[in-house]
Amino acid sequence: MTSSAEHTPERPDGAAAPEIDAGPARRGRVRARRAAVMAVPAALAAAGLAVLTAEGALGVQFAISGMPFTVTATELNGTGFAQFGGLDEMAEGSPNAGDTGGQVLVVTSVIKNATLSKLCQSVDLGGTNLVIRAGEGAQKVTASDLTTDSTELTGDAAFNNIEIGNDASTLNKAGPKGRGPKGVFSQQSDTVHIANLRQTNYATTAGVFKLPGLKLGFSGSGC
Repeated sequence: MTSSAEHTPERPDGAAAPEIDAGPARRGRVRARRAAVMAVPAALAAAGLAVLTAEGALGVQFAISGMPFTVTATELNGTGFAQFGGLDEMAEGSPNAGDTGGQVLVVTSVIKNATLSKLCQSVDLGGTNLVIRAGEGAQKVTASDLTTDSTELTGDAAFNNIEIGNDASTLNKAGPKGRGPKGVFSQQSDTVHIANLRQTNYATTAGVFKLPGLKLGFSGSGC
């Protein structure tokens, strides 16, 4: 027995009624969003960064707060590196959305296994900063399947066996989490080394994240 929800309405002549088109307004928004993401590669290339982005899947699977945070490390070493672009989404009605529509265009970096020295992470809470420090002694911070969604990344970088221009869906050096959607420009390498790392991030995830010597507190200044 067919329910009313599954019934296809018919015209008086017996033919099925045509499906309702979403309309040009929605198609226009989709095209505008695609154009905005596709425009990022030129800006990044002009800045000397070997990262190009296109419309793709979200870098993280949770609603971001929309508050950027800073991450620094004196040294990052990783094996299995991948990088591509995407859009992060804020919760609907977030007060941090401003005029962004609740979306942030990001560069997603994935490292299969990473170590970081003298890690510092801070977020400006308005008048004070929440600061986290770790790995300042002999033991380094370690992470597996480390993923960061960034709007800015600086440092002195070196890559081994780098490949630039891959289709993101074919990336294989960083494991399954290091693959993006089909048709997205990306890069990958066997290893990555970044000295004097500084990132502006909107999200970070990891399979395992070990922070020896963890210190958390409030400070008048960030990292």
